[in-house]
Amino acid sequence: MSADGIDLMIVLPAFAAGLLVLATHIPLGAQVLRRGIVFIDLAIAQIAALGVIAAGSLDFDPHGWTVQVAAGVAAVLGALLLTWTEKRWPDVQEAQIGVLFVLAATAGLLLLAHNPHGGEHMQDLLAGQILWVSYDQLILPAIGAVPILAVLAAFHNSLGRLGFYLVFALAVTASVQLVGVYLVFATLIVPSLAVRHYPERRRLPIAYLVGIAGFAAGLVLSVLIDLPSGALIVWCLALLAMLVHALGPDRPVPS
Repeated sequence: MSADGIDLMIVLPAFAAGLLVLATHIPLGAQVLRRGIVFIDLAIAQIAALGVIAAGSLDFDPHGWTVQVAAGVAAVLGALLLTWTEKRWPDVQEAQIGVLFVLAATAGLLLLAHNPHGGEHMQDLLAGQILWVSYDQLILPAIGAVPILAVLAAFHNSLGRLGFYLVFALAVTASVQLVGVYLVFATLIVPSLAVRHYPERRRLPIAYLVGIAGFAAGLVLSVLIDLPSGALIVWCLALLAMLVHALGPDRPVPS
């Protein structure tokens, strides 16, 4: 397929979904790195995915608000549990996050064990189906992103442990269903890694540019060469992040 043949009716809603996810995940990813709890996003994303699977096993409408609620409740419960474990055993918090991720992932496998389409459903939740997102699916996540961005702007780096985990859980809930677990992790961590040695005032703008360019390149390539969009976006994000990091300062510099 030539570049002129790209179906913008497919690419543009997917790109809009990517922008919506990046809006909240770039600042959250910066805080994740600052707090040193890198794998929290995988754990919370997997718990939200478990909520989606549980809702599906109860025959809820896969595109209805009940699935959003189920995913949100699961993610918030996971956030509350991680808040408690960090307070109780802070020295092993990263290990506890890993254990919670494994438990959520295997619980999903058990719930889907007798579902004839279980493997396909699990793949959709992990790798996502961003290329087939519709504008209607973006309405609720867009509404939810507004208070999340407001809280992040108001409190910046002063969010407490519980507040951070709850905001994080709510942000991840919607994005998992839009782009999948892998892209949730990539959008949170990869752009922030790319700019960690840049002056602080430049980190967010450059991280946003890395994210936007990564989504755009991955979506266009997925249409041109007919490969899975989610996987291509992850690779585009990673390659762009490596380039941006290589072009940046060699060590932290004063803001």
